[in-house]
Amino acid sequence: MVQQNSRFFLGKFTAFGLTAGVLSSSLVFDGITHSPQVLASPSLLEFRWDDSTPYKKLYYTQSSSEKRDRSTYYLALRPRDRKTAILKLKINFPDYFDAKIKPKKLSLCRIELGGMLSRTKCIEKIPAIFEVANDQAFIEVFPDQPIPVEDSYAVVMKIFNPSQTGMFQLNAIGQSPGDIPISSYLGSWNIDIQ
Repeated sequence: MVQQNSRFFLGKFTAFGLTAGVLSSSLVFDGITHSPQVLASPSLLEFRWDDSTPYKKLYYTQSSSEKRDRSTYYLALRPRDRKTAILKLKINFPDYFDAKIKPKKLSLCRIELGGMLSRTKCIEKIPAIFEVANDQAFIEVFPDQPIPVEDSYAVVMKIFNPSQTGMFQLNAIGQSPGDIPISSYLGSWNIDIQ
């Protein structure tokens, strides 16, 4: 009986030791393999307090997620993110997003979405007029011609990141062309600053 109990505890101890070894080695390798560019990509896990709203996550990339660091944002709109062409695009910022946004540092372009082996890049610049609110609460984008549904497009922002860390939700509202232009919510980009 004593020998059977000692085998049982020895088996449990061995299983615990193997589990602890695997977990600690994965943490060590995880710390070695992470690079700043990996941390700057959109997260795979996203938590929201109030999920009752018709929230829709939009794709984005940013070159740096460090606070007060120079960064280039690609706020992308893929074909599946919209049902109609866009005559006017409005991007709302939270009031605590304290980055200085200048119209000359904004552009609209047709993009090629990046992946594991390539970066998101601008293929063709689209002529557009940008208006930034005095209190930096929103940006309005007026393209010369409506943005078609077929390709992926992005608003490219070259700014210094906000001076405080946190998560910032930027909302996109698109206005469709037609006799009666209707504005509708397209989705949100959740920017994480560390």
